[in-house]
Amino acid sequence: MAMANESKQVWRRLGRVIEPRSGSGWWVSHASYPTVLVGADESVSIFYSVRDADNKSSLARVDIFIDGDRFETGEIRGPLFRPGPRGAFDADGVTVTSLIRRGERLFAYYLGWTIGAHVPFTNFIGLAEVLEDGTLERLSPAPVVGRSRENPFTLGYPWVMELAGEYRMWFGSHLFWGSSGLEMNHVIKQARSLDGIEWEQMPGVVVPLAGQLDPSEFAVSRPSVLQEANGALSMWYARRNPNYRLGHAVSVNGGKSWQRMDDRVTMEGQPDPWERTEITYPCVFDLKGNRYMLYNGDGYGRTGFGLARL
Repeated sequence: MAMANESKQVWRRLGRVIEPRSGSGWWVSHASYPTVLVGADESVSIFYSVRDADNKSSLARVDIFIDGDRFETGEIRGPLFRPGPRGAFDADGVTVTSLIRRGERLFAYYLGWTIGAHVPFTNFIGLAEVLEDGTLERLSPAPVVGRSRENPFTLGYPWVMELAGEYRMWFGSHLFWGSSGLEMNHVIKQARSLDGIEWEQMPGVVVPLAGQLDPSEFAVSRPSVLQEANGALSMWYARRNPNYRLGHAVSVNGGKSWQRMDDRVTMEGQPDPWERTEITYPCVFDLKGNRYMLYNGDGYGRTGFGLARL
């Protein structure tokens, strides 16, 4: 398997996995934030977010068989998880971005959406359990990671993993909102937990904006983290300036600090029309000795998501 922290990552496009429907009911548009679940038997399922006619997001799932550069999808199931009740932190949508097993139980961390009057949206992080029938059940109607002194505006896109005897979460957080939807600074922060339910939000920013290296960049979000054989942590994320591109960072001290290495990540070949201007929201996973990436193309998932191989 190619190591992510080698000098260059050249990802090979394998094709679009899901093209959004154009219909009615719970799925009218989009297939966003693909999030993978790899079983002990190397089965693969993808959870992703879809939108209805009111632009509210729900959860769909598709099983996929991957063999080298070939893949084949199964039946699409949904909606498996719907927005919460009026007034809840997730009343305008739910987006799963991380799945983790604890014993025989499977848990999903998600961001809940609330459309704002003074700002475009507000996100906080919720926790749900995946039941035997595939649907999700909230563990609490309240967020498990919400507004705090460290994160006073909006936070989401959680990625959770077990590390050094505890649970670690990396998530996106706004440093401020400007007068328009694209006026923001959005960075990646972290939290820790002993049980995966009660979280301590840690101070500081772990993946900041590029600053002088890219003055137009205003957001890094949707972290996806793997631990390498040598103990280092590799993170992939979306970066925006204003179009989305892929970013990459490495930590050699257990996630306490990260070195950005965005220029090491590239896609091989010419993009297809659905991914012509943007590649974003990566989810990276290992399978059968290979490393793969799920990713969205143009328009926040409006054109669906694809698969690439390192």
